[in-house]
Amino acid sequence: MKHKRLNRDLWGFQHYPYYQVRIDDEQFSGIACLIRMTDGENNYWETPKAGKIQVTGTGMTWLELIPDHTNRVITVKYFPDGSHDTERKNYPAPADTDFQPSIWYVDVTDGIEYDENGIIVYIDKYLDVIFTPEGDIKVDDRDELDAAYQSGELSKEQYDAALAECDLILRDLCTDIPRTDAWCARLRHIVEKKIINHSYFFPTI
Repeated sequence: MKHKRLNRDLWGFQHYPYYQVRIDDEQFSGIACLIRMTDGENNYWETPKAGKIQVTGTGMTWLELIPDHTNRVITVKYFPDGSHDTERKNYPAPADTDFQPSIWYVDVTDGIEYDENGIIVYIDKYLDVIFTPEGDIKVDDRDELDAAYQSGELSKEQYDAALAECDLILRDLCTDIPRTDAWCARLRHIVEKKIINHSYFFPTI
């Protein structure tokens, strides 16, 4: 399984702020990380309902959430603050007009570690859940999970745990996407406040 740092350095971003904070409140206990894209090309994916969706680009922000006692990394890829792509004709009213999501990407993981700089590293377990505000929902890379199990890289317990976590992600986040949007926006406000108050663990890259 691949080990990936939450600062997403393998994406080729440059000179971007990265923040890593701890949140403990009644709706969320876990780690939250924020990436602000200060440069970089606009990149897009195609989806059936939302159409062409932006995933990277100057001004975008990625909020990454790791709830305690789960095996997932939730990444919300936000448009530049206070905006969304007007070509998204079916884009619903967001829960918070300050923070408007383009897409969610949820990695199923086999736990987290910390590197020598204190940056969180997650162990990627291949399976992903992708969804949009317009209602696209996709389970991705099931073939990679199956191949890892068949090759012996994953045990039966690890394989079954990945499928079970995927089912929980679909239940927890995809049955009511507007609720998920509101939950993420609330956590984004908490993270932004912690950054203003310098209450983060790792400041910038």
